[in-house]
Amino acid sequence: MTAADDLHETVHAQQVLERLRAAIGAAGGWLPFDEFMALALYAPGLGYYSAGARKLGAGGDFTTAPEISPLFGRCLARHCAQVLGELGGGDVLEVGAGSGRLAFDVLSALHAAGCLPARYCILEISADLRERQHALLGTLPSQVAARVQWLDAPPAEPWQGALLANEVLDALPVECFEWQPDAPLARGVMLDATGELQWQTQPAPPALRAEILRLHGNLSWHAGYASELCTRVGPWIAEMTRSLASGVALFIDYGLPRHEYYHAERSTGTLRCHYRQRAHDDPFAHPGMEDITAWVDFTRVAEAADAASLDVLGFATQAALLLGLGIEEEIMSAQDETTRIRRASEARQLLMPHEMGERFKAIALGRNFSAPLAAFAHQDLRRSL
Repeated sequence: MTAADDLHETVHAQQVLERLRAAIGAAGGWLPFDEFMALALYAPGLGYYSAGARKLGAGGDFTTAPEISPLFGRCLARHCAQVLGELGGGDVLEVGAGSGRLAFDVLSALHAAGCLPARYCILEISADLRERQHALLGTLPSQVAARVQWLDAPPAEPWQGALLANEVLDALPVECFEWQPDAPLARGVMLDATGELQWQTQPAPPALRAEILRLHGNLSWHAGYASELCTRVGPWIAEMTRSLASGVALFIDYGLPRHEYYHAERSTGTLRCHYRQRAHDDPFAHPGMEDITAWVDFTRVAEAADAASLDVLGFATQAALLLGLGIEEEIMSAQDETTRIRRASEARQLLMPHEMGERFKAIALGRNFSAPLAAFAHQDLRRSL
């Protein structure tokens, strides 16, 4: 980074901190963590996803599957082609399109296969990322680029087709808690004597307490066990899919079924931050300048589907998903040996268990869609939910 970049980041970080201090003061000196996370990520003009920091790729804070290899997008294009084919046409809606690389690869593959959607809609809240998407997708053939539309909210009118959301659920604000058998605690944010952010617990309010007790069930958490939960995922999925008349919503993210997520040995939660390609667990280190995420409780996603009148059509690891979608065929279809070798190396990052293959999961939610999905031909873990 240049000296000017460093100065800009310093000024921006101070503005974010002042906004957070004001919010903590307005809340009486203690702010629930989900509200802190919402401000740090999404406060207009200040939050991580609302400001101009470079987020993705080698020069950003983290790297996603589409940035690793076009194989990822080409495989998801096969999924979209199947959904659109079963429906006799329709649209693709991508939520949180990042740099635009996934959209570019999906559209390129669908164009080559002769099965473009009527529209490729992108729901993106970050002005910075929208600019990057416009620049990249503008390099597509004109007849392809013309099908891309940017939305500020989910479609209001009924539509059919495929919804894609890669690494979006992990950025929904979460509530943090600490287990104490006599009284579960909510973990929130306060200011220390010098005005710096710090953790502070309070007795969990009734709604959060009831949710913690529901999760606990027969689990043997020890006193001090800490984790998080995302009650926002249900309303969010309902909103994203409300106008989906028929089709499939595919969510890909790192996460676990509930019985694994809240295992007693996972006693410090899954909250993680990403700053300049470094992962750490201090959400107060660079507020507004770093990504804050938590793993996804896919059982909660399945519950959200049921509440939104959606069917869970499949649940699998990312590796199984990509194998079902023909990643091996995509590697072998490369035009020369050098490209095949490079694609095989990229595929290992997407498929290997110690890389992204098993940490990332995929869940498909459908409405008025009954055809078996090729994406889950290799594996279907729905019973684990």
